[in-house]
Amino acid sequence: MELFVDAAYESLNHYGEELCGDKVEFVRQDDSFLAVLADGLGSGVKANILSTLTSKIIATMLSEGATLTEAVETIASTLPVCSERGLAYSTFTIVRVSRQGKVYLAEFDNPSAILYVDNLLEPIQRTEREIGGKTIYTSEFSVKAGDLLMCFSDGVVHAGVGRLLDLGWQYDNIVNYVSENVTPQMSAREITRRLLSAVNTLYMQKPGDDSTVCSFRFKANRPASIMVGPPVNPALDVTAVNKLMYSKGLKVVCGGTTSQIVSKVTGKELTVHLDYDNPAIPPTATLAGIDLVTEGVLTLGKCLEIVKTMTASDEKQLDHFSLNKKDGATRLAKLLLEECTEVHFLVGRALNPAHQNPGMPVSLGLKLNLIKELSAELEKTGKKVTVEYF
Repeated sequence: MELFVDAAYESLNHYGEELCGDKVEFVRQDDSFLAVLADGLGSGVKANILSTLTSKIIATMLSEGATLTEAVETIASTLPVCSERGLAYSTFTIVRVSRQGKVYLAEFDNPSAILYVDNLLEPIQRTEREIGGKTIYTSEFSVKAGDLLMCFSDGVVHAGVGRLLDLGWQYDNIVNYVSENVTPQMSAREITRRLLSAVNTLYMQKPGDDSTVCSFRFKANRPASIMVGPPVNPALDVTAVNKLMYSKGLKVVCGGTTSQIVSKVTGKELTVHLDYDNPAIPPTATLAGIDLVTEGVLTLGKCLEIVKTMTASDEKQLDHFSLNKKDGATRLAKLLLEECTEVHFLVGRALNPAHQNPGMPVSLGLKLNLIKELSAELEKTGKKVTVEYF
């Protein structure tokens, strides 16, 4: 079974600094997923530049086929050692995962990554290596759907120093916090925000160090196909509906006219729910064989707003935005962000007659732009998004 890596990271800047001294790079390829977390020495502009160089160089070299030894030796010869403290200017953690669930982990002076199997802490066996004058710890192991891997910068471990805690949060406390507050159903983004929110609280909203959390939740591959709008040529109705119905994974229909077309082609009854969970969002419907049926552009517009909120990396957005509401836009956002691993849009280019009403200032261009923006936001989360027009 092929695995999908649901990956997310967020950072807190050192209080008073506009730039973060930590940097994360994600590279998603056809056969693997690569993540690099680099932590520059100190904070501010210098730390940001050095961590950016480190993460970019390592991610680029490894994704182009270089070995760990070659990447680390390049870093060692490129970035100097601090003359005052005798420390490397940037530490790093490298995570590489194959589609079959084989994980390669390399760590240099960052806090040790933690692995949860069946929601229980699983020890990681590490091997010490000397590369370019640096001591690197490497590990190789396998993961399955439902497992969780997390790594973080030392600002997380030091949370609370000089404020609520004398010695900081400490590694064991972080492990216990994750064990007690993370459930198997949580997405990587929710896990990341939950942990970083706790870090921010311990720092009393004034972080004494750059703090970054990366979470990797491993999932079985689960695509979603979403039909939006009727085809420009009615003769293509059956073709578009068959594309949807014979696709693997989750199936979604957006639009009143579109859902009626699907109902007609499949011979299944469409039932519209007249209860409004949110007065600003049209109600949903049910149709046998379809996982979610919503209204069109209004719901898509609200869904886009929710997705943008969830993908924002601003620390002001750390408070968890609930995806458990029952309105169509929230349900669609939850499906796109947490329940599926890749998205295929089936977009009809016909102009909906309902949109000709002067009271409905909606155009075909708006619908297409919504799909384009939504696709771009989903790609930021690492999902593969394709769009097919009819």
